[in-house]
Amino acid sequence: MGRTGRHLSGASVMVDAQGPNPGGGNLSPEDSLGTIVGKLTGDLSQLVRQEIALAKAEVTQDAKHAGKGAGMLAGAGVAGHFVLLFLSIAGWWALGYLIGNAWSALVIALVWAIVGAVLYTSGRKELKRAPGLPRTTDSVSKIPAALKGQETS
Repeated sequence: MGRTGRHLSGASVMVDAQGPNPGGGNLSPEDSLGTIVGKLTGDLSQLVRQEIALAKAEVTQDAKHAGKGAGMLAGAGVAGHFVLLFLSIAGWWALGYLIGNAWSALVIALVWAIVGAVLYTSGRKELKRAPGLPRTTDSVSKIPAALKGQETS
């Protein structure tokens, strides 16, 4: 039972390399129904294992990229938070000379409430646009046709 690595943009997946009929050779007219069903079951099991391995590889790859990006964005967010904090305090003091400290604090808080609401709605919209697992979905959608003998590559 040979094994080979299938690469997926940096991630590797190990799959059996036994060809189209891993159940033990080609079918012959003398094969019993039990033998045919056994070979079909083996082929189906191998197909399911390979699809699961592909899905795991895609998820692992996406999670690594998302983790790195999230860490970098978190660091930038902390630095940006301090910048905005000090700018807000400066704006509060500047407005305090014109309209009083209490009113200026309320104005600054209202501005930040509006900014937060806009960022929330934009972020939620972007999260809904996440693609999911396109290659796995495409591959799994071809299984019914392959089982009917209309295999597509």
